[in-house]
Amino acid sequence: MLAASALALTACASLAPYGPQMAARGQGYSEQQIESNRFRVTYSGVGAVGPVADLALYRAAELATQNGYDWFEVTQRWIDGRPDSAGGVRPNVSIGASSGRYGGWSTSGVGVGVGLNLNGPSPTSTTLEVVMGRGSKPDSPEAYSARGVLEAIGHRL
Repeated sequence: MLAASALALTACASLAPYGPQMAARGQGYSEQQIESNRFRVTYSGVGAVGPVADLALYRAAELATQNGYDWFEVTQRWIDGRPDSAGGVRPNVSIGASSGRYGGWSTSGVGVGVGLNLNGPSPTSTTLEVVMGRGSKPDSPEAYSARGVLEAIGHRL
C-alpha cells in the first residue's frame, strides 16, 4: 500500500509537454536575448535533472535555427535541482560498526533499505547562456550543431 501511495504521488507531478512557460512558476522554456547572437535560455520542469537539461539544449537549438544560425556554444550553465528530484523509491545500502564505551562491546553489520521521497518529483531548471554562429561549428565540447540537437532530442518530444 505504501508503494502504491508513493507511485500515485509521483504520477501527480510530471514533466509537462515541451512548450513555453506560461506562468511564473510553471513548466516550460523562457529566453532572454542578451546581444544579437547571445541568449539566456531557461527550461523549468519537474523530475530528473537530465530531461530538463535536454529541453534547455533543444530550445537553444530552436532559437539558433530560427535566427539563421548553424551552431551554438554554451558559455555558462546553471542547474537547479537535486539528484533525487524525480521522487519515488530509491534503494540504499549502509555498512556500519560501533563500539561500546571503553571498548567493552562492538557491533557491525550491513543494512539494506528503501528510501522514499513521498513529496514526488521536485522542481528543477536548467539555464544556459549561449552564443550562436554561422558556418563551421567550433571545436569545443560545449559547441553544438543546432540541427544535430534538434534531430537527436526532437524524436523524444
